[in-house]
Formats: sequence, C-alpha cells, structure tokens
Amino acid sequence: MKRSCLAVLYLACFLSVSTFGCGKTGLPDPSGESRASAVVTIGYLPITHALTVFQEKELLDATADGISIKLQKFNSWSDLTDALNAGNIDGASVLIELAMSAKSKGIDLKAVALGHRDGNVVVVSKNINSVEDLKGKTIAIPSTQSSHNILIQDALARGNLTLDDVKIVQISPTETPFSLASGAIDCFCVAEPFGAQAVSQGFGKVLFHSDELWQNSLCCCLVLNQSFIDSFGPDNISKLVQKYHEAGSSLDSEAAAEVAKKYLGQSHEILETSLRYIQFDNLSISKEDYDALAERVKKYDINRNPPSYEEFVYQAE
Repeated sequence: MKRSCLAVLYLACFLSVSTFGCGKTGLPDPSGESRASAVVTIGYLPITHALTVFQEKELLDATADGISIKLQKFNSWSDLTDALNAGNIDGASVLIELAMSAKSKGIDLKAVALGHRDGNVVVVSKNINSVEDLKGKTIAIPSTQSSHNILIQDALARGNLTLDDVKIVQISPTETPFSLASGAIDCFCVAEPFGAQAVSQGFGKVLFHSDELWQNSLCCCLVLNQSFIDSFGPDNISKLVQKYHEAGSSLDSEAAAEVAKKYLGQSHEILETSLRYIQFDNLSISKEDYDALAERVKKYDINRNPPSYEEFVYQAE
C-alpha cells in the first residue's frame, strides 16, 4: 500500500515538472487565466527596431503586473525564425514579411503590434550619388522576405532600374557596415542602427529614408505563437499587448537612447543618429497599412499568397 502511495506521489511530481519545467506559462484554467508564472519568452535581434520589446521588459520588471519577459537573443533572422516556427520561443520581434511567409506555410502565428514606424534607410558608399549609379552594383538586404527588399525595389524604380540591373546579396545586419567599408557591397538597407553606423563612421551616406519611398511602411512586428496565446489566456494577452503599447509611447528620445545603450552596446553618436530615423508610437496594425503591404509583397513576388489581415493580425476577444 505504501509503495502504491509513493508511486502516485512520484507520478504527480513528474507531471508537475513536465508541465512547468520548460519555462512556459502552464495550462489555463477554465476561466482563461493561466495558473502558472506568466513568463513570456521573446526572441530578438540586437537592433533599434526591437526597442519597444526592451522597454516593455523594463516596465514589467518595475511593476507587479504578474507578467515578465524573458529575452532570447539571436544573431540572424534565420535562427530566430527557426526557433519561432518550431515553438521554442513564445514570440518574437521579427520582420513582418518573415512572419507572413511562415503563416502562409501553415505556422500559426499572430501579429499583435508593430515594432516601430519608419526607421529604415538606404545607405550607399560615398561614390554613389544617384539611383542610376547603382546599376551593376552589389546591394545587401537582410532577407528577401523583408521590407528592406521592398524599399530597395522601390528605390531602383526611381531610376528605372530593376533587380536584374543589380546584384542582390543577403547579409546579416551586423555585417553590412563592414562590408560597405571594405567595398564588398555598394549599398544596403537593413534594420538600424547599422545604417547609422556607416553614416556616423563616414564611409556611407543616406540615399533615401523609408518614408520617402513608402509612406506608412511596415517593417518589424511583435508576433506570438497561437499555442502560446491559447495557453496564456485572453486577460494576460490583453495585459501584455497593452503594456507593449505603453512601452512604445514612453520611448521619447531620452528613454529610447537609454534603453538602446543598455541593450545594443553602440556608441552615443551612432544611437543618436539612428533614433532620428524611427518612431515608436502608434504601433497598432491598421488594415489599410497591412493591405498596402500585402499588395507590395505580391507585386515584388515576395509572397504570392500573403495571409489576410483577419488571418494574421490578432484581434482581442
């Protein structure tokens, strides 16, 4: 009899460890509330486009809201998206086109908010003075599934050029300034602060700001796995999204510089230049802006069947 009781006790302990040992939020109760510690694991790249996630972590750490963010750093978009699509992280600050592509392939992701507004630049070497000068040159983007790809194609169109007139290479954002300085590439468009790095260090210059090419462009967004949304519960999701918008609204120039310095490790000059390009308020994803993005990804053959706004953008219950 004692052995049977011990076996039941061991089984209960095993099930408890199995449920909560991976750092997830555990099983929801019938009310939709999560019973376990509300820890959210968010993947990111060390870029200014992720500042709202960093700021949200700072705000949550300073309060007793019952939710905390665990950040997981990645060095490439491919590594981040692999982890996101496999469900190894709860969500990510990610290129919106990469998330749309995953959704088109059956990965159940939901975009809950934008990462930023504007914030991208087309940077060229000092000997490039016009779009026409890019003919035959090498241009770097972080991924074909990116707004940077769209912005480059919009820029080329200004000079009656297409992708056939240039060489496109995919490079990790961190590598682009050095590639431009060495002459390996002639132009790049990636997430900040790497455009600002090339400009601040004197071997690059801005040919276009994103809003000159595409008004209200979308780039990075915060996405969550649907399985996480289901387990976390609607009330906790609401708190998480609300705090995210609060974080974005609080990122004035002083707060943005402070959190960028803490998480990105760039010089004050580079961050100051980069933060002039970007805004973090009004991070809701409107249907109008999303539909404009969907048309562009089809136009440039980035995604022939993008998910609809209703399929992709999270709607509170």
